[in-house]
Amino acid sequence: MQFLANENFPRLSIYLLRDAGLDVASLSEEAPGTKDFEVLARAAQEKRIILTFDRDYGELIFRYSSRERASVVYFRYQPSTPEEPAQQLLKLIGDKNLALEGMFTVIERNQVRQRPL
Repeated sequence: MQFLANENFPRLSIYLLRDAGLDVASLSEEAPGTKDFEVLARAAQEKRIILTFDRDYGELIFRYSSRERASVVYFRYQPSTPEEPAQQLLKLIGDKNLALEGMFTVIERNQVRQRPL
């Protein structure tokens, strides 16, 4: 799996995911200020899954029918530590073998919801 971390995704979580062997590109490192529709286009082109705390991606994909169909993992909570998102994602990928490709995934502290793209 390849990921694209949005600017609002904690850097420490990016480092933890990379240390776990995941391929994570980071907008805050590579292209700060990139517009959401450009992020969608890049993720779709590179077949990366967007990691974000920004709910606008759901609106772009489902409400405005964006033609860019990139998979998204939307973390719908304020992390208590910068490591929490990575820890939760690694647990979901490992323990539950959660499929993320082709899905819009919403992660809350106590539940995970998915909707196919």
